Amino acid sequence: MKKHLLQIPGCVAAIFFSLNLSVVAAPAMPREKLPFDADWYFYKEDPSSTDSALSYANIKPWVMATGSEFVKGGQTNSRPSGNLDADEARPDFDDGSWQHVNLPHDWAIAGPFDINAPGDTGKLPWEGVGWYRKHFTIPASDEGRRIYLDVDGAMSYANVWLNGQYVGGWPYGYSSWQLDLTPYIKAGADNVVAIRLDNPPISSRWYPGAGIYRNVWLEKTAPVHVEHWGTYVTTPDISPSAATVNIKVTVDNDSDSAATVSVENEIYELNADNTLGKSVASLTVAGLSVSSHTNLLNEGQIVLKDPRLWSLEKPQRYTVVTSVEQNGQLVDRYETPFGIRTIKFDADKGFFLNGKHVRLNGICDHADLGALGTAINTRALERQIQILQGMGCNAIRTSHNPPAPELLDLCDRMGMLVMDESFDCWQRGKTRNDYHILFKDWHEKDWRAELRRDRNHPSIILWSIGNEIPDQGTARGLHLAAELTRIAHEEDPTRPTTAACNKTESGYDGFQTNLDVFGYNYKPFEYAKVHAANPGLPIFGSETASCISSRGEYFFPVHTNKDDGMSGFQMSSYDLSAPHWATIPDVEFAGQDDNPFVAGEFVWTGFDYLGEPTPYNTNAPSRSSYFGIVDLAGFKKDRYYLYQARWRPELAMAHIVPQNWNWPDRAGQVTPVYVYTSGDSAELFLNGKSLGLLKKGPDQYRLCWNDVMYQPGELKVVAYKNGRKWATDVVKTTGPAAKLTLTADRNRITADGKDLSYITVAVTDKNGLIVPDADNSIHFALSGPGEIVATDNGDPTDLTSFPSQDRKAFNGLCLVIIRSEPDQAGAITVTATSDKLRTATVRVKSGGA
Repeated sequence: MKKHLLQIPGCVAAIFFSLNLSVVAAPAMPREKLPFDADWYFYKEDPSSTDSALSYANIKPWVMATGSEFVKGGQTNSRPSGNLDADEARPDFDDGSWQHVNLPHDWAIAGPFDINAPGDTGKLPWEGVGWYRKHFTIPASDEGRRIYLDVDGAMSYANVWLNGQYVGGWPYGYSSWQLDLTPYIKAGADNVVAIRLDNPPISSRWYPGAGIYRNVWLEKTAPVHVEHWGTYVTTPDISPSAATVNIKVTVDNDSDSAATVSVENEIYELNADNTLGKSVASLTVAGLSVSSHTNLLNEGQIVLKDPRLWSLEKPQRYTVVTSVEQNGQLVDRYETPFGIRTIKFDADKGFFLNGKHVRLNGICDHADLGALGTAINTRALERQIQILQGMGCNAIRTSHNPPAPELLDLCDRMGMLVMDESFDCWQRGKTRNDYHILFKDWHEKDWRAELRRDRNHPSIILWSIGNEIPDQGTARGLHLAAELTRIAHEEDPTRPTTAACNKTESGYDGFQTNLDVFGYNYKPFEYAKVHAANPGLPIFGSETASCISSRGEYFFPVHTNKDDGMSGFQMSSYDLSAPHWATIPDVEFAGQDDNPFVAGEFVWTGFDYLGEPTPYNTNAPSRSSYFGIVDLAGFKKDRYYLYQARWRPELAMAHIVPQNWNWPDRAGQVTPVYVYTSGDSAELFLNGKSLGLLKKGPDQYRLCWNDVMYQPGELKVVAYKNGRKWATDVVKTTGPAAKLTLTADRNRITADGKDLSYITVAVTDKNGLIVPDADNSIHFALSGPGEIVATDNGDPTDLTSFPSQDRKAFNGLCLVIIRSEPDQAGAITVTATSDKLRTATVRVKSGGA
């Protein structure tokens, strides 16, 4: 489709501009974007043994015809003649014996775990082929409309058929994409869509998930409509009194005749619940001519008075409602949320948001949601962000791929910054079948698709062109870095590019000159040198620390050697252990404090994730990582409080390590005690006796009493700040396990079949103290309009399948996740039982929004 550009200055079209402070009723909805997640049928493997015939290598010419709209100025691929046949895609194929599923769906997360499978990818059955089929009806009234399938993400090598006819495909499992179903749709009749996925072995370094793991939509438009991701909103000039809002709209004309249209862009305030508030300005351009089977880019500006800025404290947003009229009839209505804010990276001072210095207190996270796998769930993501914000985290790096759209929406709404990453490799791979196989043919499509999908999100401050790219240090790598940065600037010149560079020489050999902001992985000792060599280049820690620990595990004697702290396939929670390439948090903190030009950091990782169980990658039962500040179940490790002490200095807090004072075999033995506090000094007491007051010195981030002799009783710390009492923490020796307690993170959820409540189970003594080493087996039961989705305990070595309703506690805690039933209100009762422990129940009410 050809594209024509129309800019407002000098144009002869009629222009109408108004400021409107009244609440305006929204027009009718000519565009429909319908959830398409319910009632699919799934089968693992190829029922008719067509796996080799439909392999990417054999059908590549068919797949490559998809996505030509993302290739700029290059040769596009034409589709072969005829049809790509597949038995499983035929409308009359018998799928009656297939598994009934709702999307999003991760086919591997239910397991079972295979102890002999690679720990790096989570010991789960994610490899292989899977088929999905859905039967649906399109009403006769949709005759003449354009019908599209929007897929937010499918892992991986997706191919789509409709009514037996091949539609198209998209290989990269992290990309979002759209296919035009119109040529194959049957209005007023039944239709069958079939999707085949294929996850090659040895194609990921972590657990990638499997299946259609993100949301799917059926979108209906008129032939004349706003293009997919067809709006681009920027704010080039911002002051306290006014903001210039620049709006680009691409209008597609898929009809057989030319169309004359008007385009109105109306700006509304966007409420915190994502509903439209008052209308504040509008701009209409009439008399635009769009030729048949082409599109038109219309660009205009609106000056918005007294703008509400998007910030971390007040993430205020607006929405542009774009209305397209043809022959006096509304033919499309398209909404684009956006925010008004300024961002700046300064080589000497770091990062600024709206002119205010903000240190990047960021984390890296992979895409899985723990026991839910990669199947996206908005509440699960929201819970993660809430936990991170409690620590003082203000930024997320989407390691190492395009994120789910829901994550970006939440970051916009909740006030989080985002480093939006694209690739884990380019032309040189890291595993046998990873993205390097696709890079040459697909990187431009994938990259431009990501940029166009995401560029209206105010939360995004950086485009990352890659992570620890093996092509660093080569002439090809320099060329590719320049190309990817050029593409980013073409699609969005308002944000800088970066890359997460693990090779020291990338800061000096020219690779860094192809980036707007330079990211170093695990190089706190290099910050001063690279800054001196590149005085005009902003720098930050794109991946830091990689400290490893298991929640509630403490090993003695305590060694400061980062290679120590291992026992029984667990890692000590004294937070002193790290792999050979990494450091403990304190070292990274000092690197930043000694070099204040560093913009901040993204810690590896916020949460434990499935796969990569370093250092137990081989010959071990471990199925999930130890890197997280928070464990896989969402329980905070001790390290959480070390970061909280640094990232929330205004919060009065103190935290004792270890959080276990039950050591009957250690009487009279040295048992070190650490304290993490936002105070500047602290005094430690054991059974009321002072063990001394310690003060933080330069580059000191924890207070250490290394010679404490264990005796049962009470540890207490009193922290001070500026000479005044600041915060306290207490750890007591507990009695034996006596009862269970249940605590729901939310006691009311929405009856939509998606909303969740996370219920924490604690094993306590008779006085209600959590027994820190309890590992009791617990059984869960549920009654009412809900279901138990998964259980977990944060133990990286627990190979019990996640859907199991039986789970052992790990160091006193366990988790059960429940989900509402759609359109079924009522009370959900969850009961936890364990031999010789008092039973516990909790009620969660499921109802309307």
